[in-house]
Amino acid sequence: MYSDETSIRELLQRVLSYSRASQTEVIYLRTTSDLTRFTNNYVHQNVSEKDYELRVRAIVGKRSGVATTNKLDDESLRRVTEQALEVARTQTEDPEFYSLPLPGNVSSSTSPGYNVYTANYSAEERARHVNTIVQLAKERKLEAGGAFATNVYHTAVANSLGVFAYEPRTEAECHAVVINEDQESGYAQRMTIDARNIDFERIAREAIDKAQRSRNPLAIPAGVYPVVLDAYAVADMLQNLVFMGLSAGAVHEERSFMNDQFGKQLVSPLITIYDDGYDPAGLPQTFDFEGVPKQRVVMIERGVAQAVVYDSFTAGREHKPNTGHALPAPNSFGPMPLHTMMEAGEHSLEEMIGKIDHGIYVTRFQHTNPLHPLRTIFSGTTRDGTFLIEHGELTRPIKNLRFSQSILDTLRATQAVGKDRIQYVDYIPIVAPALYSTQFHVTGIAS
Repeated sequence: MYSDETSIRELLQRVLSYSRASQTEVIYLRTTSDLTRFTNNYVHQNVSEKDYELRVRAIVGKRSGVATTNKLDDESLRRVTEQALEVARTQTEDPEFYSLPLPGNVSSSTSPGYNVYTANYSAEERARHVNTIVQLAKERKLEAGGAFATNVYHTAVANSLGVFAYEPRTEAECHAVVINEDQESGYAQRMTIDARNIDFERIAREAIDKAQRSRNPLAIPAGVYPVVLDAYAVADMLQNLVFMGLSAGAVHEERSFMNDQFGKQLVSPLITIYDDGYDPAGLPQTFDFEGVPKQRVVMIERGVAQAVVYDSFTAGREHKPNTGHALPAPNSFGPMPLHTMMEAGEHSLEEMIGKIDHGIYVTRFQHTNPLHPLRTIFSGTTRDGTFLIEHGELTRPIKNLRFSQSILDTLRATQAVGKDRIQYVDYIPIVAPALYSTQFHVTGIAS
């Protein structure tokens, strides 16, 4: 039900016809999620979930209200439009509200983010690929755990001004944590729209290698170290940077590190960070949650602060172009770059490690939190493979480290960027390479 363009268009137009608001927006989200979890070298859970949500935003003058439902019978559709209208009437006016967006050039005939193979993936196929990881761990007397998920999304947006946008999307994500007898671990993850692109043996070998190398870790003193951050750690760092102010809302509220920095050299010329909903390196999504086509936005180009992203509200308020980065209303974030990527460099991981005489290598972080957004300071711990670098080589494992570090300082001190990128997801997907920086502040041992 309501899983193709024709039926979804009819549904949204019906809801719009029921609304008595001056302007109305309807969002339809349908999700099919299939997941295989494994731990202690065996599959312990297969789950499948289908869900859908319909969101109505009613505009009355400069007031807006939102109501949601997961019931799609006619009575429920009429009720949710009335609820949105009643909510709008109780709100105070927002003098900066301009209008819902007008129609843009959104093509719904093809979707670069959809793959039929991923959409039809079976539980048996997921279990078979998970078994590749499990068996390689077993052979080395290690324990593997993790998950392999395939998801299908149908997203549609319509409004009373003529906007209609629809696309299906898919994603496949597999991650594995391999643990040795000392409870030290290694990690690997891959994410893509096409599940056939995931190399499960490579995931296993990457996590196994780090788990085997992590036996008997040593403690190192606090201090500032040169560091090679693997792509997982860089992606986590960039995720924090996104939340610290790569949106027009954050700049307007003067809580962004980009304030008063546009046109200035902010970080190393080796660093270019952009958002592109069409880039096949990520999870393509061609329009935002207002049905506006996504634009490629280069936020930091060769180290220079260039731009932030906009939705219809912030664009109307500031008389700027709408870049198509709206989240579903209401939200406290404003526009958000959900397809953030760092441009690749020219170096292999081994070449970057080879540049360091005494430093550390970090696979990834955990429990990261922003401490000072304007100074881009965040904290957390390392995990799943932290190693000492001595004379250009990985040598001894290190106990997990606590750190407190300015992200911009790390990017300013970047000396090399990796040529290979991966997509990593925690809260939002990020495409990132590894990098080598001379600036990383270790504050102590985590474990």
